Amino acid sequence: MKKIRNFCIIAHIDHGKSTLADRLLEFTKTVSQREMQAQLLDNMDLERERGITIKSHAIQMNYVYKGEEYILNLIDTPGHVDFSYEVSRSIAACEGALLLVDASQGTEAQTISNLYLAINHDLVIIPVLNKIDLPGAMPEEIKDEMVDLLGCDRGDIIPASGKEGIGIEDILNAIVERIPAPVGNPDGPLQALIFDSVFNSYRGIEVIFRVKNGSIRKGDKVKFMATGKEYIADEIGTLGLQQIPKQVVECGDVGYLISGIKVAKEVKVGDTFTHIDRPASEAIVGFSEVKPMVFAGIYPVDTSEFEELREAMEKLQLNDAALVWEPETSAALGFGFRCGFLGMLHMEIVQERLEREFDMTVITTVPSVQFRVLTTKEKLLNISAPSEMPEPNFIKYIEEPYINAQIITKSDYIGPILNLCMDKRGILKNQIYLTAERVELQFLIPLAEVVFDFFDKLKTISRGYASLDYELAGYQESDMVKLDVMLNGEAVDALSAIVHRSKSYEWGKKLCEKLRELIPRQMFEIAIQAAIGQKIIARETVKAMRKDVLAKCYGGDISRKRKLLEKQKKGKKRMRQVGSVEIPQEAFMAVLKIN
Repeated sequence: MKKIRNFCIIAHIDHGKSTLADRLLEFTKTVSQREMQAQLLDNMDLERERGITIKSHAIQMNYVYKGEEYILNLIDTPGHVDFSYEVSRSIAACEGALLLVDASQGTEAQTISNLYLAINHDLVIIPVLNKIDLPGAMPEEIKDEMVDLLGCDRGDIIPASGKEGIGIEDILNAIVERIPAPVGNPDGPLQALIFDSVFNSYRGIEVIFRVKNGSIRKGDKVKFMATGKEYIADEIGTLGLQQIPKQVVECGDVGYLISGIKVAKEVKVGDTFTHIDRPASEAIVGFSEVKPMVFAGIYPVDTSEFEELREAMEKLQLNDAALVWEPETSAALGFGFRCGFLGMLHMEIVQERLEREFDMTVITTVPSVQFRVLTTKEKLLNISAPSEMPEPNFIKYIEEPYINAQIITKSDYIGPILNLCMDKRGILKNQIYLTAERVELQFLIPLAEVVFDFFDKLKTISRGYASLDYELAGYQESDMVKLDVMLNGEAVDALSAIVHRSKSYEWGKKLCEKLRELIPRQMFEIAIQAAIGQKIIARETVKAMRKDVLAKCYGGDISRKRKLLEKQKKGKKRMRQVGSVEIPQEAFMAVLKIN
């Protein structure tokens, strides 16, 4: 155990975590030159295309230090706020963390929030100043920031460059010297924390775990404590670039377990497993339950594919423990699922993964957040979809979730950012100057205002400099109303939304205009209306396509023409009563792009 070091790499988006991980793997010769490629641990096509890490990845390296060989378990983590749950799971499996800061951008919101996550788990922090080779690097100023943030000595900060491979050896030496060896009882009952799982279509579910106490051998009978299920460890081993089967995984090490588990629900990330014949008395305290921030419906385009979609969702949940879902039905779209996501990027990624990895074409409805409604009968309801909202006369009041948002930006952009937050009904709580140039703004903002396009707008007005981090602050009473969209007098539940009364008129008007552009013209006239309760607040009309029935009348009496037009009008009227309107997928997504 004294030779094992478990560590993760944490940083803000784009501060070079994956590139640094590449250099560490090259330096320790874990990966041969032939196998090497940039961002080696990002093995999903989506991660490579977008240049972001979505999943945490674990890999084991061997490193010789002062003549002794050490085993280093590295876990590369995502940087985006939507995947912070992945980071919290990786941190639970480690004793130390490399905190990366970009030498040209300095500490940002996500750096600070990930740092607090690590400190709460008592991890040893090794500060690394990355990208020192960039022309815009300001190593001395940013070292001052890091000293203020961490309270460390200037000498503790390791200057490095993932791209050029500078400082890699110093980092590896620091990992061995500063990060403590795992603590545990090798002879005690087995306790292993599951911090990840992967679905393999040939071998069932692969469980990735960290042994806290005891050890596990091939062929052992194990029991999952949360679900109570029992299995035989058919194959265990450690994680290189490919899996390396072993006879035994010792105390303190990170490894994988394959035991032919077929049912996705039986593996819970954060669960503990132990031996059947010598069980541990209690489970390891895992990580906090995940709190979804954004809710949206996901429906199969073809209703007969509902069961396939369910299977796809179960397999995806293994890989992405932050995804929460339950079945729901909609009058317009049939059977589907109401899903909880950590943010808009997470939602987009889930939709893309369903299409790529499982060949499912899906329709996603308008995202919304969870509201709380107190009815006139003093009953408290949690509402995550507009269709669950009771009629206005049964509602005493509605509460909506608020978040504490922390925005770090250059001082030049304070004006536009304040305007944006005030627009979104935000309240400025605090303003702290970190340096003369950088300022931290703290806001209390309704979550419903943040889920749509807040992040994109923030990046646009600050030219990419502002960074955002947020956490839930609880619920507050608010004047919210349900806005219905009606086509030809019939409400379309998939397009309704819960909005603040002050914005409902503007929202309804824009939505109707957008739908008028997107809904194709039919043989009959379509009325698009936005309504709050019984009150219509906006209307647009999609005109009917008409055949020129007067083409055969050249000259002659006007009454002949009028007769033909009357006949056509009657037919159109009848058609409108029986005709149904097909809504294209773009119309559902239009609501997102209203602003």
